[in-house]
Amino acid sequence: MKIVILTALGVGFSTILGGILGFIFKSSLQKFSSAIMGFANGVMLSASIFGLIIPALEYSLWISILGIFCGAVVIFIVGKFVPNIDSFSGLSPDKSKGVLLFVFAIAIHNLPEGIATGVAFGSEDLGHALTVAIGIALQNLPEGMVIISPLLSLGFSKKKTFLIALFTGLSEIIGTFFGYFAIGISSAILPFFLAFAGGCMLYVINDDMLKGEKSSVFSLLFGFCLMIVFNGLI
Repeated sequence: MKIVILTALGVGFSTILGGILGFIFKSSLQKFSSAIMGFANGVMLSASIFGLIIPALEYSLWISILGIFCGAVVIFIVGKFVPNIDSFSGLSPDKSKGVLLFVFAIAIHNLPEGIATGVAFGSEDLGHALTVAIGIALQNLPEGMVIISPLLSLGFSKKKTFLIALFTGLSEIIGTFFGYFAIGISSAILPFFLAFAGGCMLYVINDDMLKGEKSSVFSLLFGFCLMIVFNGLI
């Protein structure tokens, strides 16, 4: 349990550390933001496949496929109520409702990452769990960095911007404990939750790369799962 607590804090506060780095390098972040987020998505992609989906497949092929799509659908539904983070980058400071949605969007996108970490530790496979945790922590650093400039441009003080970064990190800590205790209640749901968390992460990654083309995201996931089935049946 101690290592879960330490990991939850580490994963959550990596976003905050990224925010601190964002303050330091804010003048050059916009120039390299695409490259930074590309790196972050690559790390997250690797963690979701090798740390979550492959371990889930070791238990059950079809439950894993179901879990992947359920995770993607949940994030899709959440996205209907929470607009994409990128759409808020040009808001003026007086649009307070938009700012609140902006903050909520960041927190929501962090939540499944925390759940993925908790589920991985609930599987009691320390190697896979650390793979997921390290991958997500590395992904959180640049994510924390790139949210600083939009918030400052909206007129937020440095203090309020830092508190917002803290809030988004806390959502990941909450998600970690939720995922861990959910698996603790019933290990029978382990493969589903592993794949579910992986599906959440894959959807967020591909939605970011495909710029909101939802049909393309689900088509990509369908092709991904189809190849998993072919490999499982051969």
